[in-house]
Amino acid sequence: MSHIADFSNRSPLPQVNELFHRRWSPRAFKKTQLPVGIIKSIFDAVRWTPSCFNEQPWLFVTSSGNNDFDTFLSLLNESNQLWARNAGLIGFIFAKKTFTHNSTDNNKAKFDCGAAWMSLTLQANMHGLYTHGIGGINYADVHRTLNIAPDEYDIICGFALGELDQPQSLPEQLRGKEKPSARKSLEDIWQAGIL
Repeated sequence: MSHIADFSNRSPLPQVNELFHRRWSPRAFKKTQLPVGIIKSIFDAVRWTPSCFNEQPWLFVTSSGNNDFDTFLSLLNESNQLWARNAGLIGFIFAKKTFTHNSTDNNKAKFDCGAAWMSLTLQANMHGLYTHGIGGINYADVHRTLNIAPDEYDIICGFALGELDQPQSLPEQLRGKEKPSARKSLEDIWQAGIL
């Protein structure tokens, strides 16, 4: 039986598409193999994300199956390994530090990677899958283990992607956190005009 999350603590305006307000970052994932076609469509959605000078500075590096999953998992902090071990895949997002067209610093790369992450997340949600961004990673080991040049790419974060499971599948100390969080009010995040 699939878990249905409780979004009752969220109050979007009626015009907001549910794709946005029903997005959340669960920790309870069901250990299932994700179809290759679905995975490809999720990452293809990333290609269409807007970016400064159309540089598309993001690089997503993911586990490719059971053979390397444990290697990717080992790059997460131990507390994140507890729940991420059941994800369908684990990945890392990198930002290219310089513009390709003129080799100058790209100070918008991290912003663009955030937009790409949202594209990935929403496309995953459209397939009934969920994502969870992970800041608790072993930064020192990620570049070396994944063979990504640290002088060319910044690490943005890790992430888990997969099928939602029941909160009871989590270690007991995490079960209470397994629910969509409320959001700040619109007035707290948006200012129209100069105060």
